Amino acid sequence: MARGTLSEDVQGQIKQLILERRLTPGDPLPTEAELVGLLDVSRNSVREALKALQAMRIVEIRHGFGTYVGPLTLEPFVEGVAFRAAVRHHQGESSLYELMEVREALESGLIATVARDLPPEDLAVLKGLVARMGEEAAAGQVNGSTDRAFHLALYRSLGNQLLSDVLDAFWEALRRVRDDLSDGPRDPRVTHHQHAEIVTALEEGDGDRAVEAMHRHFGDIRRRLAE
Repeated sequence: MARGTLSEDVQGQIKQLILERRLTPGDPLPTEAELVGLLDVSRNSVREALKALQAMRIVEIRHGFGTYVGPLTLEPFVEGVAFRAAVRHHQGESSLYELMEVREALESGLIATVARDLPPEDLAVLKGLVARMGEEAAAGQVNGSTDRAFHLALYRSLGNQLLSDVLDAFWEALRRVRDDLSDGPRDPRVTHHQHAEIVTALEEGDGDRAVEAMHRHFGDIRRRLAE
């Protein structure tokens, strides 16, 4: 069997073991020696497979302690999407537009649903984050962490963790590429105003207005990218 194929096969067996034993993030895996016996492969094959799974955040190798089920985050996806967009941008392709359009399609397509049944506690969180944005804008810059928290809180009421993870992954990927390429100055007052518009529409339960506000928000990003 070719080495690449053997490594992939061992990775598959380790993932199957995690599923069969119903292990969750942080649970310990069998030791390296135990995996060699369980899977009937060489120690090098096990090590190679574990390193590949660690890169995918499926396992976590803690030197001196053992191997555990990893956090299972979308970080490898973020890295891949961001790097792909940066490379294609330097080749003259519209990769940033494409990345932004995916985010816009996801968020504008969901915001009307949120507007129909936004829990009061989530509205309170969003209002608090907009207030913080106002303070940060007055100081000269809206922090990325505040913007990220706002977009995560927007869709919490939908109760879909995978959706939240995917939206956050696209937020982070776009941020990384834009920071790397320095896409131009951002007026923090505009950022604050646009997010405040979204919250006002949500408070009024106006889904159409919320969609329009979301499109305006992304339209500003689109304008800066064009510049």
